[in-house]
Amino acid sequence: MTGSLDPPVRAADPMADAGARLRWRMVQRIADAGGLENAVWRKAFEDVPRHLFVPRYYHPVRGGGFETLRHDDPDPRRRLRWLSGAYEDVPLVTHLRAGSAVSSSSQPSLMASMLEALEVRDADSVLEIGAGTGYNAALIAHRLGDDGRVTTMDLEEAITDSARDHLTAAGYGPRTVAVVTGDGALGCPDRAPYDRIMATCAMPFIPPSWPAQCRAGALILAPMANSLIKLRVSPTGRAEGRFLDTPAYFVQLRRAQPPQSPGEGEGEDIRERETRTGPRALDSESFRFVLGLAAGELGVRWSYDETRRLSGVDLSAPDGSTASADRGGTVLLEGRRDLWALVEEAYDLWERRRRPERSRFGLTVEGGRQWIWLDDPGGDSWPLTGASRPSDGAAT
Repeated sequence: MTGSLDPPVRAADPMADAGARLRWRMVQRIADAGGLENAVWRKAFEDVPRHLFVPRYYHPVRGGGFETLRHDDPDPRRRLRWLSGAYEDVPLVTHLRAGSAVSSSSQPSLMASMLEALEVRDADSVLEIGAGTGYNAALIAHRLGDDGRVTTMDLEEAITDSARDHLTAAGYGPRTVAVVTGDGALGCPDRAPYDRIMATCAMPFIPPSWPAQCRAGALILAPMANSLIKLRVSPTGRAEGRFLDTPAYFVQLRRAQPPQSPGEGEGEDIRERETRTGPRALDSESFRFVLGLAAGELGVRWSYDETRRLSGVDLSAPDGSTASADRGGTVLLEGRRDLWALVEEAYDLWERRRRPERSRFGLTVEGGRQWIWLDDPGGDSWPLTGASRPSDGAAT
């Protein structure tokens, strides 16, 4: 089934005609680059107006910071910039906190790759983790029709409220898409079971609730490290699959956090040391993938110079430990742990394995355990548990 059973009823949109032209050009650019080979998904991208889902977004400016572009700007030239930007093949930051992005509308070409990889079938029930603007949920609803098979969720009520408003404005009301406020790591058991689960936020691991809420044969697709993991759920609940050879960078999943203990992570001396594994090692995207797997729940922030060359890396852990390395090989450490040792160990492993590409790695989730494997589920592996470190140990 393609599209809603009844054409969406939309409020008057003064940008409809100009938006349609820009949308067609965006779709054509994605197709010219090899994307949107599936005609059903191409039709969805041609029909669903992205600009209705980003009435305001934040455009990065040279030197740092953001400028706000919005649909109701009194300056017609800025309104045109807003509309044109909505149909660029780039991610759009839609919510900021303390100057950092907490929600965004993903890059359309990456969304297209993910939706095609999800292998959605007629009558599938789909759960999306990370509602964002609601645009991705609208694309899925266009594919499945208006009988309520799409659920999208996010942690913050402000985000789900705006996603619900955007979906309604585009003609995908609550009977077509259920928008739920809650912790995405817990899934949405009230609307389970699901045939497809798709995350649009970066995951350090696969929450056990996801395969538990799936039917046998279901697919789970989620960003992990700087790639996408695609898992098939067996009748026993085991979920297993390989990483796709697709670069994917997303905002991290936000979870409801318990209050931090007073003084946790504070009062530690800053130490300095040298490393043979500085940010230059991170020029390789395949190594950044391995580091992303090893880092688990660590926060990783990349810094770039004026030429967009990687110049530094910052790591942070939930216990307050941090590590910062510059391109010259100097590392600044704070807190209880030496987080940069994790980078060095991951690099040594990657070198010993002759620098494998990410498509050679896979993941198995079973019985409360998760492990990464190289080439084969029964081969070399290491556990994926929070910030656990990779090793050359036997298969788990």
